[in-house]
Amino acid sequence: MTTRYKTRAFVFKKNDANESDRVFSVFTDDFGRLDIFAKAIRKNASKLRSGIDIFFVSEIEFIQGKIKKTLTDAVATKKFGNVYCDLEKFEIANKIAEVLDNFVKGEQKDKDIFNLLDETIERLNGQVKNKQLVYYYFLWNVFSLLGYHCEVQNCANCHEKLNPRSIYFSAKEGGIICEKCFSNDKSAKIVNSDIVKILRIILSKDWQTLSKLKVEPAYQKMLSEISENAFNSFCPS
Repeated sequence: MTTRYKTRAFVFKKNDANESDRVFSVFTDDFGRLDIFAKAIRKNASKLRSGIDIFFVSEIEFIQGKIKKTLTDAVATKKFGNVYCDLEKFEIANKIAEVLDNFVKGEQKDKDIFNLLDETIERLNGQVKNKQLVYYYFLWNVFSLLGYHCEVQNCANCHEKLNPRSIYFSAKEGGIICEKCFSNDKSAKIVNSDIVKILRIILSKDWQTLSKLKVEPAYQKMLSEISENAFNSFCPS
């Protein structure tokens, strides 16, 4: 007897296969990451077409075969239309998908990641002044959930109080370090107290405060640089 499984899924990647098939990479509420085979879904007559697509949240049903999971039903519950209509939002959604694709490999349930993902895409789909902050909110909090916690209260190396005039970000040391500990990682990026404050707000998941911040272009660039540095340093090889 074939066992059918049903779960909520966020679609973050899709690849065409054969003439009319498609493989969806999804992060689910009950199973973590799954790769789901959708047979003949690219045909106009397919009943599955309207129920699943990139950046949808869908209620999906699938069966487990010997080598693959096959989609049998899909009903879209959230389509995030504003993400599709706004190029910057769509690009940010793709960056979030890249984080999932690179850092989440196995089929392991993680309710916290699913909730963070759902919350983040909802915020991205809504009214938001600084769209890039939505990405950083997801990135740093998913790092924390995956065990890459960033120390932002004291020096990540010596644990002493930070001097706001001489501080650095070190992915190697796991967060903000002081000038004395800079010798341990000469590749550390110099930052300022405003960047540390932003990271503290992000990691406390205080979206209400974060959404009201006016981040100067120079600080936005600095945040982008240390986020990229963390991504590249933490990313599994």
